Amino acid sequence: MLATLVAEPFDNRDWIFEPKFDGLRVLGVFDGRELTLLSRNGRPQNFQFPEIAEALRRALKQPAVVDGEVVSFDPKGRTSFRELQQRFHLQDAGEVEARRREHPASVYLFDVLYAVRSDVTHLPLEERKRILKQIVKWSQKIRWTDFSSAKGKLLFHRACRNGEEGIIGKHRQSRYVAGRSDRWVKFKCVGRQEFVIGGFTDPQRSRIGLGALLVGYYDDGNRLLYAGKVGTGYSDSLLRDLRAQLDRLEQDRPPFDPAGPEPWRPAHWVKPKLVAEVAFGEWTQNHLLRQPRFEGLRPDKKPGDCRREKPKALPAAARRSRSFHMLGG
Repeated sequence: MLATLVAEPFDNRDWIFEPKFDGLRVLGVFDGRELTLLSRNGRPQNFQFPEIAEALRRALKQPAVVDGEVVSFDPKGRTSFRELQQRFHLQDAGEVEARRREHPASVYLFDVLYAVRSDVTHLPLEERKRILKQIVKWSQKIRWTDFSSAKGKLLFHRACRNGEEGIIGKHRQSRYVAGRSDRWVKFKCVGRQEFVIGGFTDPQRSRIGLGALLVGYYDDGNRLLYAGKVGTGYSDSLLRDLRAQLDRLEQDRPPFDPAGPEPWRPAHWVKPKLVAEVAFGEWTQNHLLRQPRFEGLRPDKKPGDCRREKPKALPAAARRSRSFHMLGG
């Protein structure tokens, strides 16, 4: 179940509000013996996060399917995808172990789809959370997701002041459904979303690997539209790794349609197979990213799912009871 981006936070006693974690969304599928971590595109993550898989297997008391987010933390204690991405793309078990010690991970659980030998997706969110609380042995590795009732505005502004990504709002009576729903909504402190990598430029002066990534998103006609150049947010090791991956995907023609509004410097074009998470200031009038910054690759996201996120109006369920706090609710 995915949340819909909306333009402004709200207060409503029919909703709860949770942190928006900066991590890797997973389902934990436990059959009573084996535990499988699955990313959003169905890829197992046990090899990348063996300590999470083992801890979650021990934490579940019975067969279950739980929903959550694997996270790592920055020095200020905030969840950080930049930290977590150090755990991706590893092929060697020894390197996985080394990265596990250097970039430890935990998982926040916030929902359950199957428990007590039953499908519980038809139950309201409040009931699912009660079940989740009971079936898990909680620890620093397997963490409960705290939530607050009603006051979305306060929590959103607090999250932004603390440099966090934003918050998630969920209707108390929402059933768990596949796909994006307006019964779950998200509010972001900064512009941030996934883009498809369609090319890159050569490094200049002392830069290594590449100069900038050329990124885009798909429109409703499944055209890959150019969104801009992303030239910051890279370490030297990341630049080398990205260049090696992109060289294997190089092709002669640009995948963008049209090629883009900017005059191109010499560029390398690649098959649109890789997804990057990009933070940015805003969209320009020419539909390009202003002040984009690379945050990491998203192996859990499909290129075809990368669409420009545009905030929606508040759902009808959120507009009701918004002034409860003035009535003493």
